[in-house]
Order: sequence, then structure tokens, then C-alpha cells
Amino acid sequence: MAGEDWLLMGTGMTMALALGGFLLGALIGTLGAWSKIAGNRPLRFVAECYTTVTRGIPDLLIIFLLYFGGSSALTLLASLFGHSGFIGFPGYIAGVIAVGISSGAQQTEVFRGAFYAVAKGEIEAAKACGMPILLRLRRIIIPLPLPLPLPLPLPLLRHAIPAFGNVWQLVLKASALVSVTGVAELLTQSQIGAGSTGKPFDFYMAATMIYLVISIFSGWLMRRAEVHYSRGVRR
Repeated sequence: MAGEDWLLMGTGMTMALALGGFLLGALIGTLGAWSKIAGNRPLRFVAECYTTVTRGIPDLLIIFLLYFGGSSALTLLASLFGHSGFIGFPGYIAGVIAVGISSGAQQTEVFRGAFYAVAKGEIEAAKACGMPILLRLRRIIIPLPLPLPLPLPLPLLRHAIPAFGNVWQLVLKASALVSVTGVAELLTQSQIGAGSTGKPFDFYMAATMIYLVISIFSGWLMRRAEVHYSRGVRR
């Protein structure tokens, strides 16, 4: 297999990990922010514990806990049905869940901050007009749908777009840690190519450039989205 094929396959897996983890984190962040803003005391306590604990431990540790904990659970469950061998938890699924849990804590605070950035007068006016909570969310609080053909209407508030760019960069870098589960993402494929050809500098430099291209392009997209959704808003 040519070196370009290794890098191409690794890039595809890296993007799959990063996008899957980011979208899962957006879902978790939505639930976490709602719990902190509108939930009762137990929900607020759970959400606060989640964000505090998750942001306080390394991403690599979360990956280890999910991968090895999931493998132990699957092995134990299989033993109940007479299976005696070890069953490993799928590395890709463990990686996506781990990255999603990690980024979800960050996105919880992003959503919460974006909510409080909405003018209180707009929310009070909606309440005065008799708008129910779901209608207020759809027309006032969450006015900007994500401009991608997704099955779920994941929101992107204008105030949250810059912070989402930062979270995406963290997710992209965290995807490289999933290599410990055996997933052949970009960094792993670079190591394989370097070992097979004896040209480590070439492969690692190529991986560096690919990461930079993805980062720069995604940053450009975020800036374009921020400019687009800020039209008509006085800075």
C-alpha cells in the first residue's frame, strides 16, 4: 500500500472520530445546559458534577475507562452465556463516546453562555405574548439552525459559534488519543507508514500538514458562519 493511501485512510478515520465525538458532545451539551438552566436541583447537581469531573480528568483516562471498562463488561456478559474468551469493546465506538463525553462538558458551558447572551427583553417579550416554552426556544432562544443536512436540528447560536470553533479544535486533537484503542486514525497510520518505509520524518511532517489544513479550513468555516449569522447585528 502506498504512503498516500495510509494517510488518506487515517485522515478519513480522524474526521469520522472528530465529527462523531463533536456531534455526540453537542447532544450531551444541549442536555447539560438545559439541566443547568431550567432543571430542578437534582438535575443541576448532576450536570454540575458531570462538567466538573469531566473537565478535571485527562481525555486519555476517559478513553481508557470506556475501552477497558466496556471490554470487561462485554466479557462478563458473554461469560453468563457460556463464552470463555475475552471480548474487546469496539475501539471506534469507545473513542467516539469518550470524545463526545469530553467535548460535551465543554459544549454544556458553551450552550449555557450562549443562552445567557440572548437579550432578556426578547425572552420576556415572548413570554408576554403567550409563547409556550418550545416556541420560545424555536423562535427566540435558538434562532440559528446548523447549516448542514443533519437528521437532528442541532442549534448553533450566533453567540456560540466562536466557542464552538475552539471546542472543535480540541476534539480534533483529542481524536489522536483514540489510537491507544487500536483505531487506525491519522497518527497511527503515520506510525505504520514510518515503520514500513523507514521515513518517519516524511510521514510525521505529512500528518502535521494534514492536521493544520483541517484546522485552518474548519476555522475558516467557523469565521464565515459567524460573519453570515451576524449580518444586521451592530458590533
